Amino acid sequence: MSKENYDNYMLSIVVPVYNEENGIKPFLDRTEAVVEKLGCDYEIIFSLDPSTDRTYEVIKENMERNKHIKLITMSRRFRQAAATMAGVTNCRGDICVVIDVDLQDPPEVIIDLVAKWKEGYDVVYAQRIDRQGETKIRKFIDVCAYRVINYLSSVEIPVDTADFRLINRRVIEEIKKMPETNMFFRGMVSYVGFKQAAVRYHREAREADVSKYNRLWGEFRMGFHGIFCFSSKPLEFVTFLGGFMTAFGALLAVIHGIKKLFDEREDSSDRGLVSLIWFMGGVIVFVCGLLGEYVTRIYDDVKGRQRYIIDEFDENK
Repeated sequence: MSKENYDNYMLSIVVPVYNEENGIKPFLDRTEAVVEKLGCDYEIIFSLDPSTDRTYEVIKENMERNKHIKLITMSRRFRQAAATMAGVTNCRGDICVVIDVDLQDPPEVIIDLVAKWKEGYDVVYAQRIDRQGETKIRKFIDVCAYRVINYLSSVEIPVDTADFRLINRRVIEEIKKMPETNMFFRGMVSYVGFKQAAVRYHREAREADVSKYNRLWGEFRMGFHGIFCFSSKPLEFVTFLGGFMTAFGALLAVIHGIKKLFDEREDSSDRGLVSLIWFMGGVIVFVCGLLGEYVTRIYDDVKGRQRYIIDEFDENK
């Protein structure tokens, strides 16, 4: 988009949701106030994993009140990454902001994201200064996870970030071209490249209830995707580990042979043999699991199945 059109743009806000009936209204109250301040055309797209509560009905009720609210409903539960991608690939805006409904990521930060975009950036990611309402263990896990992913990954993913970010139409079109089944949104955005910048913010405690997405296990799953979808380093490490273990085993055999040759008292008992078997068995199982992670992702991509299936797309026209 040319600079002269920065004041005449459409903003898409993509919100993946699952069992969030109590969070919809508070989120809309704050988000609608934000877009009013921006004064731009907009759409709020709720991308819904089929829920067991009244999330669907609550969104529908708000759609009657606000024609800018739209709803994508999955045919079954495809989980958060697929719901996010469904919203991003079906939005119409010149720019798109992905945000969770729980208000831990304040909608007011969208104003800062848009302001930074107007400086000429294609991607503006929200980077946490601190995280309220979360345990020290959770914070420690996240800090370590980002460092591990960045060390192993072939693309650098900014630390202390999640999917909360702004991307422009140029980035959206490139993401659409990516065919992989196992989606890691923040990694895909980093892979696209272009001009990227950060906006720092304070992450708030969750506003309503608790997250219905399995947050901790979900973060682990996304972390695995970040490693296995964007890096082959684990396979390289396994290769070096295999070479080291082979050399170490040969060295032990030579040492034992020399002792046996010069010292007839050297016995061939099985001391330590059980421990060695357990160690080798553990390494073999680990390596098989590592290879399985890559093979599984190759298998998923080769099948060529849809990343998600939309049951209903109500554009509220």
